[in-house]
Amino acid sequence: MQRLPVPVALVLLMVGCGTSKADERKKAMPSHEVRSSETTSSATADDAAAAPSDSGSGKSAANSRLAPPADTAIFAGGCFWCMEPPYDKLDGVSSTTSGYTAGSVVNPTYEQVSSGGTGHTEAIQVVFDPTRVTYDRLLYVFWRNIDPFAINQQFCDRGSQYRSGIYPRNASQKTAAEASLRTVALRFRQPIATEIVLETPFYAAEDYHQDYYTKNPLRYKFYRSRCGRDARLEAIWSSEVGR
Repeated sequence: MQRLPVPVALVLLMVGCGTSKADERKKAMPSHEVRSSETTSSATADDAAAAPSDSGSGKSAANSRLAPPADTAIFAGGCFWCMEPPYDKLDGVSSTTSGYTAGSVVNPTYEQVSSGGTGHTEAIQVVFDPTRVTYDRLLYVFWRNIDPFAINQQFCDRGSQYRSGIYPRNASQKTAAEASLRTVALRFRQPIATEIVLETPFYAAEDYHQDYYTKNPLRYKFYRSRCGRDARLEAIWSSEVGR
């Protein structure tokens, strides 16, 4: 995984003025490994002030109101923190859950997945009402939030655990996913690296990963900016980003 330099001023914003051995270890870790060592209990005062007083705008699985005819969809687009927000804002989506899929280990931990040895990729599970939002719409949002050309990476995160993918749960979703990939492929000259694999077990990530962008807004914005995600999406998708 690529090690990225962290500006000193921004590090101080994240970890405060004091420097402990734990702080030094964090600064030496790659960007996504830093995230695994952070829990919501260690949020800075600025985070606490900026965070919503309740569970925030995220639609975590714990807070979802599931009612028929609920359906599910699984997508992988690199950092699962960054894939929750575009789906949470969709009318018809009742929950998003960060987790791991397409691997060989039962109930993997973040540390196991981030090592790249389990075969899993970071993914999100979207629970949605197909009478209010279609699977095709979810696919459209998926493509506009990934770099479809990147092989075993997304933005600043490197490794097979950050590969992009669509994991249909049935033949209908698979057909729609393959059609969407063909549409995207016709648009660009570069080959599309996103995999389409029938759904395998999905394992929810640890609690501190769920709705991270609402629980730790400053840290989330810092990570997303440093990772160059928005700039790359704008370069690929132009005015379609955020639609």
